[in-house]
Amino acid sequence: MLHNAHKPLLGFAAYSGVGKTTLLKSLLPLLKERGLRVGLIKLSHHRFEIDIPGKDSYELRKAGAGQVLITSPHRWAMVTELPEPTEPVLDEMLGRLDQDALDLILVEGFRHEAFPKIELHRPLAGHPLLYPADPHIIAIAADAGLPESPPIPLLDLNDPAGIRDFILGWARFPV
Repeated sequence: MLHNAHKPLLGFAAYSGVGKTTLLKSLLPLLKERGLRVGLIKLSHHRFEIDIPGKDSYELRKAGAGQVLITSPHRWAMVTELPEPTEPVLDEMLGRLDQDALDLILVEGFRHEAFPKIELHRPLAGHPLLYPADPHIIAIAADAGLPESPPIPLLDLNDPAGIRDFILGWARFPV
């Protein structure tokens, strides 16, 4: 159960390479043009750096600072080193967002956690559908017809405006 979700929360679940990030890059401007303030949590299974080697904040973190907060008049970011690699927990990450500044939270990844999700599916990729095993999938966005009609809404993966309208209705925002 997610105790730290204080705004509508919707995930995008799919196998790797199906196009979660591509869809989100199209969807975010469409939600923003409707006046929504959208936060995003993305789970990465890879090591990542958000800072550049040679920059002071990067060098100070590498020198041993466990937390580095870098700020400017335009944005701020916090980088926290974990003492041991641990699998992220969505509820903990939600607690780190300033949800007072948001209307909607979208999540890429965390597909095994229990929260509402839209499944992205490309039949030609050959992966099985996720929704039969995940009761938290509320719709499927596919780029082609499915062998049988699902008991949940079927959206067109190539129609970000249609997916936006589905999200607005689901979250009870004006369409």
